[in-house]
Amino acid sequence: MSDNTDNRPEGTHNSHLDNSAANGAVPASPQPESTTPAAPRYDVPPVPTRSPASAAAAWPPPAVGAAPQHPGYASAPSGATTPTGQAFGPAATDAHPTLAMPSSTSTAPRKKSSVPRVAALLVAAALVGGGAGLGGTYAGLNLWGGSNTSAASGPSAITVNNPDSVNNTSAVAAKVVPSVVTISATAGQSGGTGSGVILSQDGYVLTNTHVVTLDGQSGSAKISVTTSDGKVYSAKVVGTDPTYDLAVIKLDNASGLTPIEWADSSKLNVGDNAIAIGAPLDLPNTVTTGIVSALNRSIQVASSAAPSDGTDQQQQEPGQESPFRFDFGQGQQQQSANQTIKIAVIQTDAAINPGNSGGALVNNEGKLIGINVAIASAGGSSSGGQSGNIGVGFSIPSDIAKRISQEIIDNGSATHGLLGASVQDAASIQGATTTGAYIADVSSGGAAQAAGLQKGDVITKVNGIPVTNSIDLTAQVRALAAGSKAEITYNRSGQEKTAEVTLGSMPTS
Repeated sequence: MSDNTDNRPEGTHNSHLDNSAANGAVPASPQPESTTPAAPRYDVPPVPTRSPASAAAAWPPPAVGAAPQHPGYASAPSGATTPTGQAFGPAATDAHPTLAMPSSTSTAPRKKSSVPRVAALLVAAALVGGGAGLGGTYAGLNLWGGSNTSAASGPSAITVNNPDSVNNTSAVAAKVVPSVVTISATAGQSGGTGSGVILSQDGYVLTNTHVVTLDGQSGSAKISVTTSDGKVYSAKVVGTDPTYDLAVIKLDNASGLTPIEWADSSKLNVGDNAIAIGAPLDLPNTVTTGIVSALNRSIQVASSAAPSDGTDQQQQEPGQESPFRFDFGQGQQQQSANQTIKIAVIQTDAAINPGNSGGALVNNEGKLIGINVAIASAGGSSSGGQSGNIGVGFSIPSDIAKRISQEIIDNGSATHGLLGASVQDAASIQGATTTGAYIADVSSGGAAQAAGLQKGDVITKVNGIPVTNSIDLTAQVRALAAGSKAEITYNRSGQEKTAEVTLGSMPTS
């Protein structure tokens, strides 16, 4: 809602006043008063006896230096020639527009803001406008634009019909959309779509492992990438990281692309605005908005591509089904998988749907705060659950995504920390008095044993981030690189202690 929006009830709004203000009408010169004037009524503005157009032509401009004489109404600052959208003056308490009284000079009433209407059009245009989609789908800008359309600079498919009345989301979308691509992966009869984020001008793109491998079905899928301005590139996989479901691909013969700007995800607050950009349901350049709903959330997602290392893992309770799943474009269902991954995520209510995977979650400055990765379904991961957005989506924080993507570009793969302990949910242990990750056993010669951790300790924090269960612990440890130092806070016999742990390296297979 804009500060300039007029929220007056329809019953008290005077359309003739808006029209006269829009036509540049100014108050009439004072007329001679009769000897017995009627007491003016300031609560109900009188109705003009002539049209706004004739009134505008007949009324002369106010005298230079004229000042308002009635303290109950506010006027624009001296020299103002158009409505300012704000009230000025110490006694501006009446929210309704008024017609100028004979003995006063008043500024024209505010005109209703068109920001909400324009914002709605912009979002609609983002949903269907712009670049070439996969499968031959193309929705041209002419659907929404005409001779009055003003395109944003650069290769962008964001339509702006009124450049003078845009909001922050419009600006962010125009900046970020050129840095987000649509990805199609096919292998035999299988296929799916997702999104990606441009990392360099020469075509390095960050996305999800499950997008480019069809959730582990293929290690050699054919990949096609479409940029926001409709150019199509073939691409090759540089490396995948199934542990955190991230992958980097390289576009063939690409140049002059627009890289995304990184933000520091450790500076986020719950309640911060979040904008998701991607290609849900094969609809490129789609923009949705929301907030950061939760931070330091950890989720467990079934993944056919996940490595099996047998360490730092916990068993899922019988009959328990995770509500979290990867989302696939074009309605593809996630395949059944025996392995799971545990990842630390940003939770957002910005709409994330199948096909948004690998796309950008950005802040109000258009900087990347997360890579969209998974959604929650109302009925679990089975086909009976709701497969679309229910207001609970997840993104891998930019700090984690930046480290992993750079390691993949440099080395072809990324490393992950290993604690060297078997853990369970502390709350499930008989006689538990606190939540956390209960150490059921430590590996001989592992990082946990070297730091002095013992069976029966309950880990409650990793680098100051709360740990409420075993999934939290695994996700936070995996987010760190092999060899990293981590401060572990734990409870032993009712006393809180800390230990610095030098993490080991998780096996890659």
